[in-house]
Amino acid sequence: MTNVFQKLRIFSKLPDTQASIFSIMSECAAKENAINLSQGFPDFDCDPKLISFVNQYMTAGNNQYAPMAGLLSLRETIAEKVNFLYQKPINPDSEITITAGGTQAIFTTIAAVIQTGDEVIIFEPAYDSYRPTIELFGGKVVAVKLKSPEFKIDWEEVKALFSERTKLMIINNPNNPSGKCLTKEDVLKLEDLVEQSNCLILSDEVYEHLVFDGRKHLSLLSSTRLAHRTFVIASFGKLIHATGWKIGYVIAPTELMIEFRKVHQFLVFSVNTPIQYAINDYLKDRNVYLQLNDFFQKKRDFLLEGLSGSRLKAIVPEGTYFLLADYSDLSEEKELTFAKRITSEYKVATIPVSAFYKDSLDQQVVRLCFAKKQETLEKAIENLIRIK
Repeated sequence: MTNVFQKLRIFSKLPDTQASIFSIMSECAAKENAINLSQGFPDFDCDPKLISFVNQYMTAGNNQYAPMAGLLSLRETIAEKVNFLYQKPINPDSEITITAGGTQAIFTTIAAVIQTGDEVIIFEPAYDSYRPTIELFGGKVVAVKLKSPEFKIDWEEVKALFSERTKLMIINNPNNPSGKCLTKEDVLKLEDLVEQSNCLILSDEVYEHLVFDGRKHLSLLSSTRLAHRTFVIASFGKLIHATGWKIGYVIAPTELMIEFRKVHQFLVFSVNTPIQYAINDYLKDRNVYLQLNDFFQKKRDFLLEGLSGSRLKAIVPEGTYFLLADYSDLSEEKELTFAKRITSEYKVATIPVSAFYKDSLDQQVVRLCFAKKQETLEKAIENLIRIK
């Protein structure tokens, strides 16, 4: 293949990009018949009522293209939800676009605003799509490295990385994989930092409804000093337990949304029609999103309690449906080696956190997904306690 590429003068635009760690560990889990706590998806079904809504709209013939920006009725429901939660009026016609999942929204945002030579600040450990997408459009990644177990942002370090080329900063709150949430102090420092700059912000808030211990999600939509320069990314997959439906949305000021939609219309044009109708009906009940925190906190707490009987040191997540575990008391193995070994020997698949750093920083920490059925978590805990 390499010789064919050379002969045809084809050069990879992402030469350093390999298979996703999520694919690697999920394949490993399948091969070893292991419990898959690696990839972030529920192993339980979504609400039958939601399935019924989808079937209703399919049967009624709503199976053709939706409007490019998404069904207006769904965008109106989202705008109402945002105003209810964050006291932020949003124009559903010009400031919301329905996307084929959060990752497409991230890709489209970067494609719309990044040009060759632009610098983009990200925070590692970082979701694996950020870096390759930035590089695909000629941007330069400037990474701020956050370390276990605090994963605390040093805003003076971030300030020192700013330059005249800084075009975009990507915030992930709550953060995958660390489970950390921005504080009011973080938001204030971010406001002060970017106020005199031309830096845009991509705020990846796909886990907005999964924050624990009485915390309130601090959406950047709530900041009058930041909202005018921010793309906020959301995911219905996390909200309705249906990651395979690949549907989400982006909120941005009209001027930014115009540029977003220029790319969006040629990337996917529009998103699954009957599912948009179904989600719109489903979200009329606010309990769908208001009860998610308690639902997932119970799962988090069950896993924390179970791991207390093991030699793994849990790092308590403030949000998301992921928990990090430090195995340094058990082994000096590299994270990927350890993750593969316990998949094979103890039948539980996890993700090495080093995969979320460009330089594969090894801190002897793995990520576990607790968006699983009770019996799945019980069996996983039983196996994890035996690790030695």
